[in-house]
Amino acid sequence: MTTAALPPRSRPSSRFAAPWIALAGLVLPVVALASPKVATVHGLALYGEPALPADFSHFSYVNPEAPKGGSLLRAAIGGSFDSTNPFIVRGTPATGLNQIYDTLLESNPNETFSSYGLLAEGIRLDPERRWIEFDLRPEARFHDGEPVEASDVVFSFETLTEKGQPFYAGYYADVTKVRALDDDTVRFEFAANNSRELPLIIGQLPILPEHYWADRDFTATTLDPLLGSGPYRISEVQPGRRIVYERVEDYWGKDLPVNRGRHNIDELVYDYYRDQTVALEAFKAGNLDMRIESSARQWATAYDFPAAENGFVKQLNIHDGQPAGMQAYVMNLRRETFKDPRVREAINLAFDFPWLNDNLFYGAYERTESFFENSPMAASGLPSEEELALLEPLRDELPAAVFDTPLPIEEPEKLRPRLAKALELLNEAGYVVREGVMTQVETGEPLNLEVLLYDTQFERVVQPLLRNLARLGVQGDIRIVDVNQYLNRLRKFDYDMIVGSFPQSNNPGNEQREYWTSAYADQPQSRNLIGLKNPAIDSLVETLIRADSREELNTAARALDRVLRNGFYVVPQWYLDKTRIALWDMFDYPQPFPEYNLDLSAWWVDPEREADIRNRQRSR
Repeated sequence: MTTAALPPRSRPSSRFAAPWIALAGLVLPVVALASPKVATVHGLALYGEPALPADFSHFSYVNPEAPKGGSLLRAAIGGSFDSTNPFIVRGTPATGLNQIYDTLLESNPNETFSSYGLLAEGIRLDPERRWIEFDLRPEARFHDGEPVEASDVVFSFETLTEKGQPFYAGYYADVTKVRALDDDTVRFEFAANNSRELPLIIGQLPILPEHYWADRDFTATTLDPLLGSGPYRISEVQPGRRIVYERVEDYWGKDLPVNRGRHNIDELVYDYYRDQTVALEAFKAGNLDMRIESSARQWATAYDFPAAENGFVKQLNIHDGQPAGMQAYVMNLRRETFKDPRVREAINLAFDFPWLNDNLFYGAYERTESFFENSPMAASGLPSEEELALLEPLRDELPAAVFDTPLPIEEPEKLRPRLAKALELLNEAGYVVREGVMTQVETGEPLNLEVLLYDTQFERVVQPLLRNLARLGVQGDIRIVDVNQYLNRLRKFDYDMIVGSFPQSNNPGNEQREYWTSAYADQPQSRNLIGLKNPAIDSLVETLIRADSREELNTAARALDRVLRNGFYVVPQWYLDKTRIALWDMFDYPQPFPEYNLDLSAWWVDPEREADIRNRQRSR
């Protein structure tokens, strides 16, 4: 089983973001700004050159002749939504909204981090990476027929970083200026020592229509079908219950190399369900077409119903080429309870993964240890010489264990001696057991905690941890709330512990600021769920962001990983290096699947099989 801290949102591998400090309205001639020696190219790679040539016709994994048509019904978990604006702090946005927007560049799921022109047909990158220019395609259009211009790019950047979620300002903090050079050319300028990935993540900026928002309040929630330029538009909104997207028949970019063979399904429907259990029953009844299964128990036991036994339902295990990242019980350092690292380590020791894996997960998972699990960026053993070069200047701000304790740092493995060690740590932290209750000696306050959830499916996984803590005299409770209340409490950091996730890509970068740095600890709705305020961690994050080679990136990530793990800020859970998909067998998909990211937009509907299965579903 896996879960997220909140309903699905863009993870770093999709890089849907934007930042800036703009000088709007300043238009200078292109010749005065751009170096004539900088070549115009069709794509960018984080390291080296992009794999596909300038004349590529389509991504290698797609079927360029895939038929169009059909529909795909999926579940959105969380109960409801109250906004179609996914970029702002307010409200609970509907699922799937990124599909109505285009970006400057499009990433290739078959490369670790290479992007090719979408809205942009030409790219000029300064050899020193101090600026980048994009030439927009003159044929690019919003859904109302208005052209996409450089002024829309400037507007999008300024609006998202000034009025959007705090993520955007942090993601693009090293952008110093953005200018529309003419109607079709936009230039971004960067601070010195900016991150190597910055030019590529600028390409992931969702482009909004300036004319549409001229007389609207961007910061207010809305249920209007917002205007974009992407392959889909919103066709139906049933507040809190359903959102439907229709394929744009005359989509301006449908024949571009980055889009050919993609965006094949005519209608994408998201129906809302309060929890996964109800959604599973809806799938089995034929009311949903596909589900990404998050429960090992359900995957092993729940797909033996008649339609599956008769071959109408398939189960796929698709390899995931991204690092596993960190899914964990997150402790909120804003609470006094968790300020002592010995208390946090004791809570870690009470977690018994082998028991969970054997008794609840059918042996399906591996234990997560690293914040960059299942990748070369995970720290191990003692620090290398290269890591020490980064860590030594920060020695006074770090625990000694960072330097002299090998990883992994969770020993012993058996539960009983783990609990004994946890008890010693709590005693050292000033706690004793009085009448069966772990109590702070100085204040007389009991040590208790609450785990906040929005999905009942996870309750059975939390209970064993609380039982083990109870053996130490630590009082623990579970609080399950609806998704809107959950999100409101997350925005205010009003929780003791949550089940949180810190997804990672093969190329971590600017998003790490929002995960770990002091600047985001008190920003509402930031992803610094822990509440970290540590100058040493801030410094290591900046080192990682500015890494100029694959080797430097791996070293910086290992050093950061080592420091985070020695802080015991979270209780790591588990991971699976696959995506489990159950589907009614009316879809086709190209194989082999792309190496680094699953791309459902490359799937299509087989019309004959769809008709047969729809008739079967209606006759039930």
